[in-house]
Amino acid sequence: MKQLLAITEGPDFVCFRYRVGAFRAALADRGWELKVLRRSKTLSGFFEQLSEVAAADAVLLQRRLLCWWKRRLLRRSARKLFFDFDDALFLRDSNHLKEPHDARRWHRFRQTVRTSDACIAGNNHLCQKATDCGTTSNIHRIPTCVDHRLYEIAKHQRRGADAQLVWVGSRATMDSLRCAHAGIVNATQRLPGLALKVICDVFPRLEGVSILPVTWSSEVEGSEIAHADIGIAWLPDHPWSLGKCGLKTLQYMAAGLPVVANPIGVHHDLVNHGETGFLVSTPQEWGDAIELLANSPELRRRMGQAGRDHLIEHYSVEQWAPRFAAIIDASTSSLAPSHSSRR
Repeated sequence: MKQLLAITEGPDFVCFRYRVGAFRAALADRGWELKVLRRSKTLSGFFEQLSEVAAADAVLLQRRLLCWWKRRLLRRSARKLFFDFDDALFLRDSNHLKEPHDARRWHRFRQTVRTSDACIAGNNHLCQKATDCGTTSNIHRIPTCVDHRLYEIAKHQRRGADAQLVWVGSRATMDSLRCAHAGIVNATQRLPGLALKVICDVFPRLEGVSILPVTWSSEVEGSEIAHADIGIAWLPDHPWSLGKCGLKTLQYMAAGLPVVANPIGVHHDLVNHGETGFLVSTPQEWGDAIELLANSPELRRRMGQAGRDHLIEHYSVEQWAPRFAAIIDASTSSLAPSHSSRR
């Protein structure tokens, strides 16, 4: 077996699980063993890990922009180097107090792209930014994917104020839920008692909204999403959002939920307005969409199924896993076997 060494934040890191770990079986079908190397945060640890980098047949660096000397050492040690990213790493994020463009981030991003043998980006915008680096390396689009087979399908038996909204995310993305507050309140004023399930590691206080807290774990998130009725997603109108890949929306779709989201970035690609959910901007529009869906289990069921079908065709693991494995395999086909592959 050849070895692909993924340098990431850890095996439970959400980006690794959905963008690399999900393709483990497809890699194995092509003779690849996927090994996870948790990125060391110490200088001595970094140098120690270079021996593992050198022993692997290929290395995948996920989402990190290294300083010049670490990048150079990694490049010298890796027989083949892939760079995987699903965010606009070249910008400051939407929570930052400074303006988004940052010359140092862009320089590190540009150099990382240029020194990699191939780049794997999560959407077309990110692919274009990699191309703008003037690289001769291969640039591939692999969207963030969800395995729909791991999700129950929502039953949509509740109606009116008994219907349940759901939002899934992390502490880092909690601000996006707060920005959707006004629209959710507009809906709860029409449907008193309408509850919002929050699947996270922290829980907000949103005036006028009944919160149902669910502590996130990989074991419960799929079933908890499927036991709700309407998925909620919001992205800020900020350059950072153009690099987002819409994981929470994909999870709602996998569970057969219609989605209510604002018309920013990837939401245009994922949500077919009026078919798989609604793209809404003002609090009034949010309230209209949620009220309509809450009062019609039949509409939710139809839109949820359309969204699940869309995901299976365009964003499912079974569609993209062979492509991911083929990229790794083709880019390394000329290599002689390393010591690790002869074990």
